Amino acid sequence: MRATLAPGHALHFRDDEPGDGAEGAPTLVFTNSLGTDFRVWDPLLGHLPAGCRLLRHDQRGHGLSDCPPGPYRIEALADDLAALLDEQAVERAVLVGLSVGGMVAQAYAARDPGRVAALVLCDTAHRIGSAEMWQQRIDALGAGGIEALAPAILERWFSAHFREQRPAELAVWRNMLLRTPLEGYVATCAAIRDADLTEAAGSLSMPALCLVGSEDGATPPALVRELAGLLPNARFAEIPDAGHLPSVEAPTLMGRLITDFLKEQKLVR
Repeated sequence: MRATLAPGHALHFRDDEPGDGAEGAPTLVFTNSLGTDFRVWDPLLGHLPAGCRLLRHDQRGHGLSDCPPGPYRIEALADDLAALLDEQAVERAVLVGLSVGGMVAQAYAARDPGRVAALVLCDTAHRIGSAEMWQQRIDALGAGGIEALAPAILERWFSAHFREQRPAELAVWRNMLLRTPLEGYVATCAAIRDADLTEAAGSLSMPALCLVGSEDGATPPALVRELAGLLPNARFAEIPDAGHLPSVEAPTLMGRLITDFLKEQKLVR
């Protein structure tokens, strides 16, 4: 178990260093979604190119990271990412962000593009939902907690097939969601509510891969395709029969898409 200090709080992270023969391979830095921790990437890792360094962290208010008082802002979450990269001496990385993690990746890349070799933006967008929608969700969380919203959240996270055919796994992911600190969940909702990265997206000239599950109920394919259209050097790919967490439902295909993208950019062999 490892941790580092971001501005004023601790971040839990895991750093999987490559073995021998990995010279020149990139560092892949993963940022999790609302209501998950860095274990959301576990099913994907075995399907990524060999030799890459894999750096994952729990965003503030999630997992084993500290939960400072909210509300949060996307810029502050990007500060956390910057602190982790500095502390771990990562000079240049491929940022892989899921949902709000993808917004954090965009914000960081706009701030320090020279340190970003490429972006993999999963089930995310330049703006997700409306301020009114997020405020309604925040109010509902205050009234009933995460448990009251859990059924609707899980419907957005996973396809109907997953929910019906993999009940034990669904229960585990529900446990992860419910064990997220309410204060951290609400504070991160506020960050999404207030974030509009439309202008920033147009400045991100590094190669980008925008992925989305075809059954995503949180950031549907049309929204992610819109993000890809804003980015100057992006491609879009849809992952069939997956919801908002394709790293869980379709890790083999997701890993292949990421690997092919990194090979085309000559970041891996």
